[in-house]
Amino acid sequence: MTMKKYMTSLLLILTLPLCAQLKISSVTGHGSQSVALSTEKGSCMIVYDTSDYTVVSIASNLLAEDILRVTGKKVVVSGDRKMKAKDIVIIGTIGHNALIDDLILSGKMNADPIRNRWERYIIKTISHPFQGVSRALVIAGSDRRGTAYGVFTLSEAIGVSPWYWWADVPVKQQPALYIEPVEFISQSPSVKYRGIFINDEDWGMKPWASKMMDPELQDIGPHTYAKVFELLLRLKANYIWPAMHECSGAFNKYGENKKVADSFAIVMGSSHCEPLLFNNASEWDKRTMGEWNYVTNKKGILEQLEKRVASNFPYENIYTVGLRGLHDAGMIGDLTRKEQIINLQNAIRDQRELLKKYIDKPMESIPQILIPYKEVMTLYENGLEVPEDITLVWPDDNYGYIKRLNTPEEQKRPGGSGVYYHISYLGAPHNYLWMSTTSPALIYEEMSKAYRTGADRVWVVNVGDIKSCEYITDLFLAMAWDMGSFNYQRIVQHTAQWYAQLFGHKFSTDFFEIWDKFYHLAFIRKPEYMGWGYEWNSQQSKVEIITDTEFSFSQNREAERRMNDYDRIARKADSIMKELDDELKPAYFQLVYYPVMAAALMNKKMLTAQQNRLYARQGRAKTNYLAGLTKQYLDSLHMITDYYNSMLNGKWEGMMSLKQGHHSRSYLMPPVDTIVLDEKPVLGLFAEGDDGDNYSPKPFASLPCFNSYAPRTYYIDVVNKGGGMLEWKALPSEKWIVTDRYSGETADEQRVFVSVDWSKLPSGEYRYGEIEFFSGDKKEKVLVSAFQPQQVSHEDLKGLFVEQNGMISIPAAGFHRKNEKSKEEIVIIDGLGIENRSIQFGDPCKRILDPKVTNSSSVEYDFYTFTAGRIQVYVYALPVFPLNSLEGASYAFSIDNGLVFEHDIKAPEYSDVWKQNVLRNCSVTKSDDYLASPGKHTLTLSGITQGMVIQKIVMDMGGLKKSYTGPETTRVN
Repeated sequence: MTMKKYMTSLLLILTLPLCAQLKISSVTGHGSQSVALSTEKGSCMIVYDTSDYTVVSIASNLLAEDILRVTGKKVVVSGDRKMKAKDIVIIGTIGHNALIDDLILSGKMNADPIRNRWERYIIKTISHPFQGVSRALVIAGSDRRGTAYGVFTLSEAIGVSPWYWWADVPVKQQPALYIEPVEFISQSPSVKYRGIFINDEDWGMKPWASKMMDPELQDIGPHTYAKVFELLLRLKANYIWPAMHECSGAFNKYGENKKVADSFAIVMGSSHCEPLLFNNASEWDKRTMGEWNYVTNKKGILEQLEKRVASNFPYENIYTVGLRGLHDAGMIGDLTRKEQIINLQNAIRDQRELLKKYIDKPMESIPQILIPYKEVMTLYENGLEVPEDITLVWPDDNYGYIKRLNTPEEQKRPGGSGVYYHISYLGAPHNYLWMSTTSPALIYEEMSKAYRTGADRVWVVNVGDIKSCEYITDLFLAMAWDMGSFNYQRIVQHTAQWYAQLFGHKFSTDFFEIWDKFYHLAFIRKPEYMGWGYEWNSQQSKVEIITDTEFSFSQNREAERRMNDYDRIARKADSIMKELDDELKPAYFQLVYYPVMAAALMNKKMLTAQQNRLYARQGRAKTNYLAGLTKQYLDSLHMITDYYNSMLNGKWEGMMSLKQGHHSRSYLMPPVDTIVLDEKPVLGLFAEGDDGDNYSPKPFASLPCFNSYAPRTYYIDVVNKGGGMLEWKALPSEKWIVTDRYSGETADEQRVFVSVDWSKLPSGEYRYGEIEFFSGDKKEKVLVSAFQPQQVSHEDLKGLFVEQNGMISIPAAGFHRKNEKSKEEIVIIDGLGIENRSIQFGDPCKRILDPKVTNSSSVEYDFYTFTAGRIQVYVYALPVFPLNSLEGASYAFSIDNGLVFEHDIKAPEYSDVWKQNVLRNCSVTKSDDYLASPGKHTLTLSGITQGMVIQKIVMDMGGLKKSYTGPETTRVN
């Protein structure tokens, strides 16, 4: 499909409303059958039952506020059954609302589809439901949260975004609101418990909440959490792991917090290191409670856990069981692995006894989870016995790759399983707390296989401070609510759809281009990682050391292209900002402008500083200018961050911080160099592809070899290494060498583009020439070579991947043929990978295949070489973990049906290989192979482990040079 056709198809999808099941209009289209929520003459009455759950009253009043936001008309909300309006909205839970129960008994409403089901709701219009009432809109829930979800489905349908407060998304004003006749019956959610973890709050949520939300506590307190819980209900979530760092008071330190959570029907939980809702990071006092050591201080630990269960058991909770060290540390005590397993099993048993003591329910009906996080995973894999009714919540590796999922036997456990996933993280090898940049396609790839292997009981996403993670949080919870509505095509469309819904469908194409490139660039390297140093780089120094990146200024224009790509989407984001109405700009600034512009500035700051240091080594006159430009990017970054915190009369003061983490230095001014120049101009030449990023002087420069089957241009930088104006002239030695300019003058540098006029090139495979540059009495030259193969024509090579300058580069999705066998489909994944398209081999939830036999699906790539002999083959794979401990994560390839190379990419968490993999979002393996002769060949690639995702293949015949993403494709068009 062409891009134009794809975008046309996309735009049709983007115009579909998010709440298509409810039809709202500002004029009545069905006469007396439409329920008037608000008109120019007045508004409906919202009626609930005072005997219903508290959240029903809260939701009813929030709906009234939403109608007021849209129409400017106040709505009466009443818990009294005496109705005084022709149009009413009845809100309630089946069995807890007398009016709804009467409608069911009278046959005017059928509640059987949702009765006794989990979190379901009906939205139904009824004519003449009661005497004196003309029309009613009934929102009935199967339980208290089902009722709330029905209410907020209506709120979103009338135009109130779930992010109206947390991202200041404005509401479009309407003169009236009518809901057309409807009977909508929701399904139960895909995942039973769906929630967020507010984490690493030191640099955002804590300072902001302490000043703006709960100043009397100087902490994150009930006013903050009330807004969090409202957001969760609007996003159809039901579960919270509250903030738990030492800088914050524990959630249960303030008794009002749990009451607020219960009033919003939010299920309370705690993270992997907080057993039975007890936050040992801030609540454990070593001076009065002793060591957090279950071997030596079991009594002291159980005493605190019992207090927590005794105070919290009347509420709806999910109890985390297990035992780790304080905060995020491993288990305390000098124990062997076997002793650790026994100790942990004892702790789980004792914790369950506490639950049994206070909760009068069968143990299997008390929600409990165990998160095999970090060292606990090792204990589980080595024999830890977990009671079958406990839900296993599988963690990712903190960087978006789930460490393992259920075996077939584990899928049968009555307790089920779930996932703890990160879109924000503080820890080694590098934090990413500032910007939410996890690829939506990666999230879907990981969570879909989790869901399909039975992880549907609990999903928790670490959202940091919530701010900057708005869209990805929304996406994650939308998948948890209805996983069946997503697939690889939908996930590519979803981002632009989400933003177009907020800011206008006329920007749909722009949003697609912005976010497609934004996530692609961040997949290659997150903005926080552009300092290139580990934050925990040694035992002696835990401070990040800023170094040159691996993006190359000399190869493939790699660093330059990255900055240009960021410039392009930043300009587009800025252009949209200027077109928006003023009321949309605060939300747009938070959700689009700041993340796009800030990511661009961070990248340009780091890459410009690197360019400055390179130029200093080369002695270029532009060196000092680049040092100043780096400072300008840093100042601009601080400026837009300060604006974020000061906008809307300081509503978000303290929330957005460039300092993210104790050891991060990426937010500071990177090192730059300045040089002293001669007074007079001095000629220098630097040719594309010739000078490495670790510059060392050479007698003369040379351009990469031009070739007739893939014509392109290369550049030469004519550089002033001194002061004043450098005047220069260029003289090619051959008529076939073409430059876009032959003279000039510059205070710093000018770029000359070189190409070949193939019509003037004499016959023969190789031709050589040079370009001489003159400035004053100085003369320098650049060598130029051209390759025009005699044995094959351009037409013969068309469509093949062809050797260029001693290497071949193949995007994985650019295969010539695919062989799908045993019903194992090969899927192209858009929006994922170095090339922004990858391929996935087969169903990740199915068996391992043998690439040496015919039942293995494969793809084939035809390529052509002009050389023979030893080659090195690099395969770039997505660094996924095996599905479970019984499997590997493997693929295989062969050339010309020769030797089959098999690679297992799994790397132990925290190993050096794993660190590089997660920072790059890529596992690169290298194989040595042999080509017996030049000519056409075929590379066959297959997945051994089903679900393997491959991004790219590069073959080195001796010409490959260092870069970060590898060379661009060498396919001949």
